[in-house]
Amino acid sequence: MPLLDRLSGEALKQYVDAADSIRLFPLWLGRGGEAPPEIEPFLWRWSEVQPLVLKSGEAVTPDRDVERRIMGLTPPGLERGSTHTLVANLQLLLPGETAPAHRHTPTALRWILTGTGAYTTVEGDKLWMEPGDLILTPSWTWHDHANVGNEPMIWLDGLDVPLVKFLKANFYEAFPEDQHPVTGVGESMAKYASGALRPAWEDQEVPYSPLWHYKWDRTYEALKNLAEVSSSPFDDVAMEYSDPATGGPVLRTMTCWIQLLRPGVQTRAHRHTSSKVYQVFRGEGYSVIDGQRFDWTQGDF
Repeated sequence: MPLLDRLSGEALKQYVDAADSIRLFPLWLGRGGEAPPEIEPFLWRWSEVQPLVLKSGEAVTPDRDVERRIMGLTPPGLERGSTHTLVANLQLLLPGETAPAHRHTPTALRWILTGTGAYTTVEGDKLWMEPGDLILTPSWTWHDHANVGNEPMIWLDGLDVPLVKFLKANFYEAFPEDQHPVTGVGESMAKYASGALRPAWEDQEVPYSPLWHYKWDRTYEALKNLAEVSSSPFDDVAMEYSDPATGGPVLRTMTCWIQLLRPGVQTRAHRHTSSKVYQVFRGEGYSVIDGQRFDWTQGDF
């Protein structure tokens, strides 16, 4: 006879309490099946976000005490972070400022939103930032940022901090100087941006993309070319940024996509176990998430 048929009422409660006292839980009583999502879908409007991000320039300056001026996108259901495995932050760097060099085990990416005249240096490779560029900062690579232009720079930082912390693998190290040495300018692009070709004498041994800078003009051209020949019923014209050495994802713990919704297209409903953070780079439209409609426009998240 099944155990549940023999234990009920007060006897079952006493049994559960006894198990709980030594940190056991009878899983047949619940906690199984499909776990309900704790995070609620949320829309951040650029018209509300941008003024507050710019205002943060009056509150703090990046230095060795506060190395990055960032504001985190945290939806209802979470105290910190943007999903259970990702954080999406907005970083502001004003003209003349430098964000000091450091490295950390969390992997990071930069999606450039507004401004010109700034650069980030990753492992000695100086990469000039422009809106629409994707820049990678793989785990444990030295990096710093500097704005030598005359306008504020704002970009989206994506990191796998919650995942790395869960694995108890979160480590950080500051570089002795504010900036680490520059050994080249756009070197990773010169070597690997052609996609189908790479230096014949180099073996790709690191577990991330050797291309750290994906330029917007090339990305947009690829999107338009794909839109002329093919599309998905679920995402319309969507492309994944790829590691030119392997053809796989650009990072071990995060994948990066760029998506084009053509005028009048309505995609089919779908779902997946992975979490996503979207940024509307251009245009306007709407998304329906778990039955709730979100109308978005350029700059929104």
